[in-house]
Amino acid sequence: MSNSYITGSFEGHIDFINYQDLVEGASKVIPGPSFGYIHSGAEDLYTYDQNVTAFNHKLIVPHVLMDVEQPDTSFTFDNDKLTAPIIMAPVAAHALAHEKAEEASAKGVSDFGTIYTASSFASRSLEDIRAAAGTTSPLWFQFYMSKDDGINLNIIDIAERNGAKAIILTADATVGGNRETDRRTGFTFPVPLPIVKEYQSGVGQTMDTVYNSAKQKLSPKDVEFIASHSKLPVYVKGVQAREDVNRSLDAGAKGIWVSNHGGRQLDGGPAAFDSLQYVAEAVDGRVPIVFDSGVRRGQHIFKALASGADLVAIGRPAIYGLSLGGSTGTREVFEHLKHELEIVRQLAGTQTIEDIRNTTLRNNNFI
Repeated sequence: MSNSYITGSFEGHIDFINYQDLVEGASKVIPGPSFGYIHSGAEDLYTYDQNVTAFNHKLIVPHVLMDVEQPDTSFTFDNDKLTAPIIMAPVAAHALAHEKAEEASAKGVSDFGTIYTASSFASRSLEDIRAAAGTTSPLWFQFYMSKDDGINLNIIDIAERNGAKAIILTADATVGGNRETDRRTGFTFPVPLPIVKEYQSGVGQTMDTVYNSAKQKLSPKDVEFIASHSKLPVYVKGVQAREDVNRSLDAGAKGIWVSNHGGRQLDGGPAAFDSLQYVAEAVDGRVPIVFDSGVRRGQHIFKALASGADLVAIGRPAIYGLSLGGSTGTREVFEHLKHELEIVRQLAGTQTIEDIRNTTLRNNNFI
């Protein structure tokens, strides 16, 4: 099947009410193979679907007479004042969705006022992403390690030179998941991957080839390597088990990122939200926790924060907003989720982010 490279180019306001509107709109402007790559998951999509439905395993109890008005979503994280505890998750090759790619998405996230996590497999250089975001906007860098430590040191240096404040080691993608949609559409990357050009060009490569060119065997020594060669805190991304928390922290990780890669890796595994409570108990407040996978609503953000997350990251919703409206569309998706979160917080009787974290969710015994 043809993998033509024609993406969204519009910059401006987008009309949508919910995530499904974004999906439907994006499917009309992103070429079929590229849309399939972004939208799909692994195998039978069980974990992919559970990522969303698992949020119903916990219920938000409404509280009244709480003297709450105009709840404030802003807060400070690592000395950065954020508009809301919603950040950009790392997503490869934004040029699949919009011709201005990461430059547009970085500007949109910066305009909203939160953290942008750039992927190793970005379709723009980190210098271009930094320039688009502005020099004062918080930038994190998600790291797919090379098999060559010399290349790894070069990439760490690039991240540091461009003001990255954290390195996110993605540990759950040492091999590509069984993504059958990509095989059916014949998806290959139509764009270069400039950050990792020393070991992977990207153009004409399948996702499996891209992953296979990166380091496939990760251990605590890799966390130690990054920590010993950089002053930046290392977050381990893809953690879903208590044992992995201890393994990561013992190796020197300064943050834990709960994720199952949006249901794109191991099908038949737990929903990310179902894993969050176990990870949070194991972390026990020692380091920050970031959460992603399946976040589609403000109530999902509320539930993740109430279950132990410090920050909640979104991927697909932001990419679809990018495809439909460039930097403006990206920003509007963040603003939409912030607005939904404000409604939920008012009805739940919580004034501050700390109030949400102190909220006890009720088990849903009816499913």
